[in-house]
Amino acid sequence: MLEALDTAVSYIRSKSSLAPQTGVILGSGLGNVVDAVETDASIPYGEIPGARASTVLGHQGRLILGRANGVPVAIMQGRVHFYEGYEMGEVMFLARVLGRLGIKRLVVTNAAGGINTSYVPGDLMLISDHINFMGVNPLRGPNVDDLGVRFPDMSEAYPESLRNMAKEVAAGLGLSLKEGVYLALSGPTYETPAEIRAFRVLGADAVGMSTVPEVIAASHMQIPVLGISCITNMAAGILKQKLTHQEVMDTTARVQQQFTALVLGILARFGAS
Repeated sequence: MLEALDTAVSYIRSKSSLAPQTGVILGSGLGNVVDAVETDASIPYGEIPGARASTVLGHQGRLILGRANGVPVAIMQGRVHFYEGYEMGEVMFLARVLGRLGIKRLVVTNAAGGINTSYVPGDLMLISDHINFMGVNPLRGPNVDDLGVRFPDMSEAYPESLRNMAKEVAAGLGLSLKEGVYLALSGPTYETPAEIRAFRVLGADAVGMSTVPEVIAASHMQIPVLGISCITNMAAGILKQKLTHQEVMDTTARVQQQFTALVLGILARFGAS
């Protein structure tokens, strides 16, 4: 595992000498942040040794190294998912590569369905915690001691200090932020109305099919995470309509400007700290 990670890191460093301080993972339809980045290198996932290409609409599948508001960043423009048929090690691979590149913090984003009935499509939600309902822990198997301990603590995977900073940035931009618990499933089917009712009882505010493996990988490496969900639709059974991926793409397109401003403002604050 370490050899594969370090081979990927060596390849990336052969394309750019930039030393990223922050990693960013952009979810479905949220890739336009890279338009504001002064790009040093753009590397398709399929060219990185050991990495896998994304097959999902809205995930461009490129690693961007550059500067955002002067901050050296490594941005994953899209991700790979468990439901695509990849093993968890493959899903976590690039997040671990970001860690081996030396990032000090990770920003993860996703498109999610709203379980909390006070939410509306287009809301942005800070992730305060998560529930892993993907059916497997991604760290299952032999532990890689050079990455982290056998039994990682997850009580502060999303530190309050980072969330408070994001709220300050949002307030400065005049943006309203929700805050809640993200529940991850394996997908690719959307949830049933009965499942959504059950998840609400469990305390979930939003639901999706990603993010948790990458957050667990980062936490294993003791990298603090800031998570942002774009609520693209209300989850099954809340509204009398079918769920479609097109709705996800339409909503992310509508809020792209606000989302981009928030992420760039957060990166600027990281650079000032």
